[in-house]
Amino acid sequence: MKIAIGSDHAGWELKEKIKAYLEELGHQPRDFGTDSPDSCDYPDFALAVAEAVAGGEEERGILVCSTGIGMAISANKVPGIRAALCRDEETARLSREHNDANVLTLNSSIAVSGNIRNLLRIWLNTGFAGGRHARRVGKMKEIEKKYSIST
Repeated sequence: MKIAIGSDHAGWELKEKIKAYLEELGHQPRDFGTDSPDSCDYPDFALAVAEAVAGGEEERGILVCSTGIGMAISANKVPGIRAALCRDEETARLSREHNDANVLTLNSSIAVSGNIRNLLRIWLNTGFAGGRHARRVGKMKEIEKKYSIST
């Protein structure tokens, strides 16, 4: 799978670990930065990853910052993105099964909990359940259309 990945300075170290793990699993991560732990602004990287996923260049995206919240908020501003902040395996599974999340956001301290590999594996391997969830995702898309500005 082609996966866009990005972080700010607080998430840089975990992003590098995730990138290596994705390669171990046979995925193709594309790093949108940052390239160091020097202070930077997370919306820049959220936008780059979200645009790559929404535009079809990458199948999914992963974003890391201090809390994961700013990345999720920023990425979700891009039409076509359903970014989910996941902190455990259950939220990772449900974000895919129920919401068809195409961007995963993480807080940089999640590696401490020791479940990052499992969380990533679950998020990458869980499919969208469809059914009643497809109706709900469709409604999310309608909301997005209602408030999107055509250029």
